[in-house]
Amino acid sequence: MKKATVKFLLSMTIFGTIGLFVDAIPLPSGAIALFRGIMGLAVLLLGMALTKQKLRLDVMKKELFLLCASGAAMGLNWVLLFEAYRHTTVATATVCYYLAPAFLMLASPLLGEKLTAKKLLCLLTCLVGMVLVTGIDGGNLAGIAFGIGAAILYASVMFMNRKIRFVSDYERTVTQMAMSIPVVGVYTLLRGGVDLSGMGATQWVLMAVVGIVHTGLAYFLYFGAVGRLPATTVAVCSYLDPVVAVLLSAILIAPIGIPAVCGAVLILGSTLVGQLRIDNG
Repeated sequence: MKKATVKFLLSMTIFGTIGLFVDAIPLPSGAIALFRGIMGLAVLLLGMALTKQKLRLDVMKKELFLLCASGAAMGLNWVLLFEAYRHTTVATATVCYYLAPAFLMLASPLLGEKLTAKKLLCLLTCLVGMVLVTGIDGGNLAGIAFGIGAAILYASVMFMNRKIRFVSDYERTVTQMAMSIPVVGVYTLLRGGVDLSGMGATQWVLMAVVGIVHTGLAYFLYFGAVGRLPATTVAVCSYLDPVVAVLLSAILIAPIGIPAVCGAVLILGSTLVGQLRIDNG
């Protein structure tokens, strides 16, 4: 249990630093997402080979549509999140992105779950928090819109993951990441392709860190731990990701005002409470 907790916390810490690296890479968001998918997939396949895990293609065929659809949503979710980093601070983009659990709560009746009073209160609190974050972001609504769009796509991925029942976490993620590559590749081509002229050695190192460490390694640590931890522990520890992102952004990029801090606390706190099954809802 202790080893699994350390792995999980390490994966969350790694996820929380990705915005700082993406912000320093002079490539379009689609190109960064494309390279991230390719590198991350290679690392995951290597990890599966080293741990002697196999892809059960016969089983995966049963849920191929959901795997492909969720993979496409995953890739486009990365694109919008990276666009959010470009248009606003990493802290604001991350807080907007963590509205995803709130959107999933809103869709809970479609999963056969009750939309309880607790969930409605959490959603209302998220809305108040969003107003505070929006009001202090210097009017940069584009970044906020991209962040919310990424959250909606991420919520759709979580929704579809709830419907995928026969494949393992590794099989699901490998398939989703493989599917994200052609989808993001087409998006990138439609947006004008990839110009690598601004990429020097330092930028390629940063790109490699995003693909290998923030994607392949982080996902490998995450799935190596999440199945061995109680659901409550996973829900609580998952919020290390946005906390790290917000703190590092505030320290290294731009300070955060008191209204923004209050809004972030309301959003993150309410989505956390909404995920904890305190009542029967």
